Amino acid sequence: MPKINPYLNFDGDAQQAFDFYKSVFGGEFTSVHKMDGAPGTENLPENEKNRLMHISLQVGDELLMASDIMPSMGQSLTVGNNNYISIFTDSREQADQYFNGLSVGGAIEMPMEDQFWGDYFGAFRDKFGVNWMINFPAQQGA
Repeated sequence: MPKINPYLNFDGDAQQAFDFYKSVFGGEFTSVHKMDGAPGTENLPENEKNRLMHISLQVGDELLMASDIMPSMGQSLTVGNNNYISIFTDSREQADQYFNGLSVGGAIEMPMEDQFWGDYFGAFRDKFGVNWMINFPAQQGA
């Protein structure tokens, strides 16, 4: 059964926001990855290297997840693009089915591909302006 989790975007303050959310919800961070740890980010401006590529907080049985936008990569934060619906699928085939179905008439941000962190992942905005992330975790494919 797929899982659906909220995914938020921030403009450099994702860590502060998630420290706050943790103080309210409790739980633990299940992952924290900064931009300077990603391949191809050696030339990032110094003020962006410490931004978060990904953070997730366990809230009950679910995850609240987020990242910081990267202005040097042409990203900007506008209310409305600061959240995604993130779906974790049971198979690569299910990931492709959801991605291909929901993205029709929309704008693909990242095509479904094996990512450097190991997961099969893609992101897009659907024809109604809703942002989606489709993810098949590597640990499920092993």
